[in-house]
Amino acid sequence: MTKINLRDFYPWYTHDEYTEVSDAVAEELLADKRYQKAHKRRMYRNKAHYSLDAGDGIENAAIFTEPSPYEIFEYKQWFCRLCNALNSLPPIQGKRIEAYYLLGMSYAAIALAEGVDESAVRASIKRGLRDMKRYLK
Repeated sequence: MTKINLRDFYPWYTHDEYTEVSDAVAEELLADKRYQKAHKRRMYRNKAHYSLDAGDGIENAAIFTEPSPYEIFEYKQWFCRLCNALNSLPPIQGKRIEAYYLLGMSYAAIALAEGVDESAVRASIKRGLRDMKRYLK
């Protein structure tokens, strides 16, 4: 068993708090801390803290911020409204919109699976989207 200071690994600890963990956990925490320091060093050396032309994705890690709790709450509300709008449609329209937009199926594939004409599927999806738009307003 290894004794570690939680303040060294977690920024929300404002005072020293020691706890015993297994050797494997302590080594994993130290490896993660080393990896984070190396990542910050790489970002600084590659000037990713202000350059957006590297193209390797490191700039996204430098500028990406976690969404706030309010943004997460807004997203969940929006998602619930979208699900309610989709559920307000007749079952066939809802199934076709789900297949086209969420599953990525083509109009022809949906028509073939249901045994109907492709133009019927296209018109049904168009009407369903129009009804969803009205529902969301």
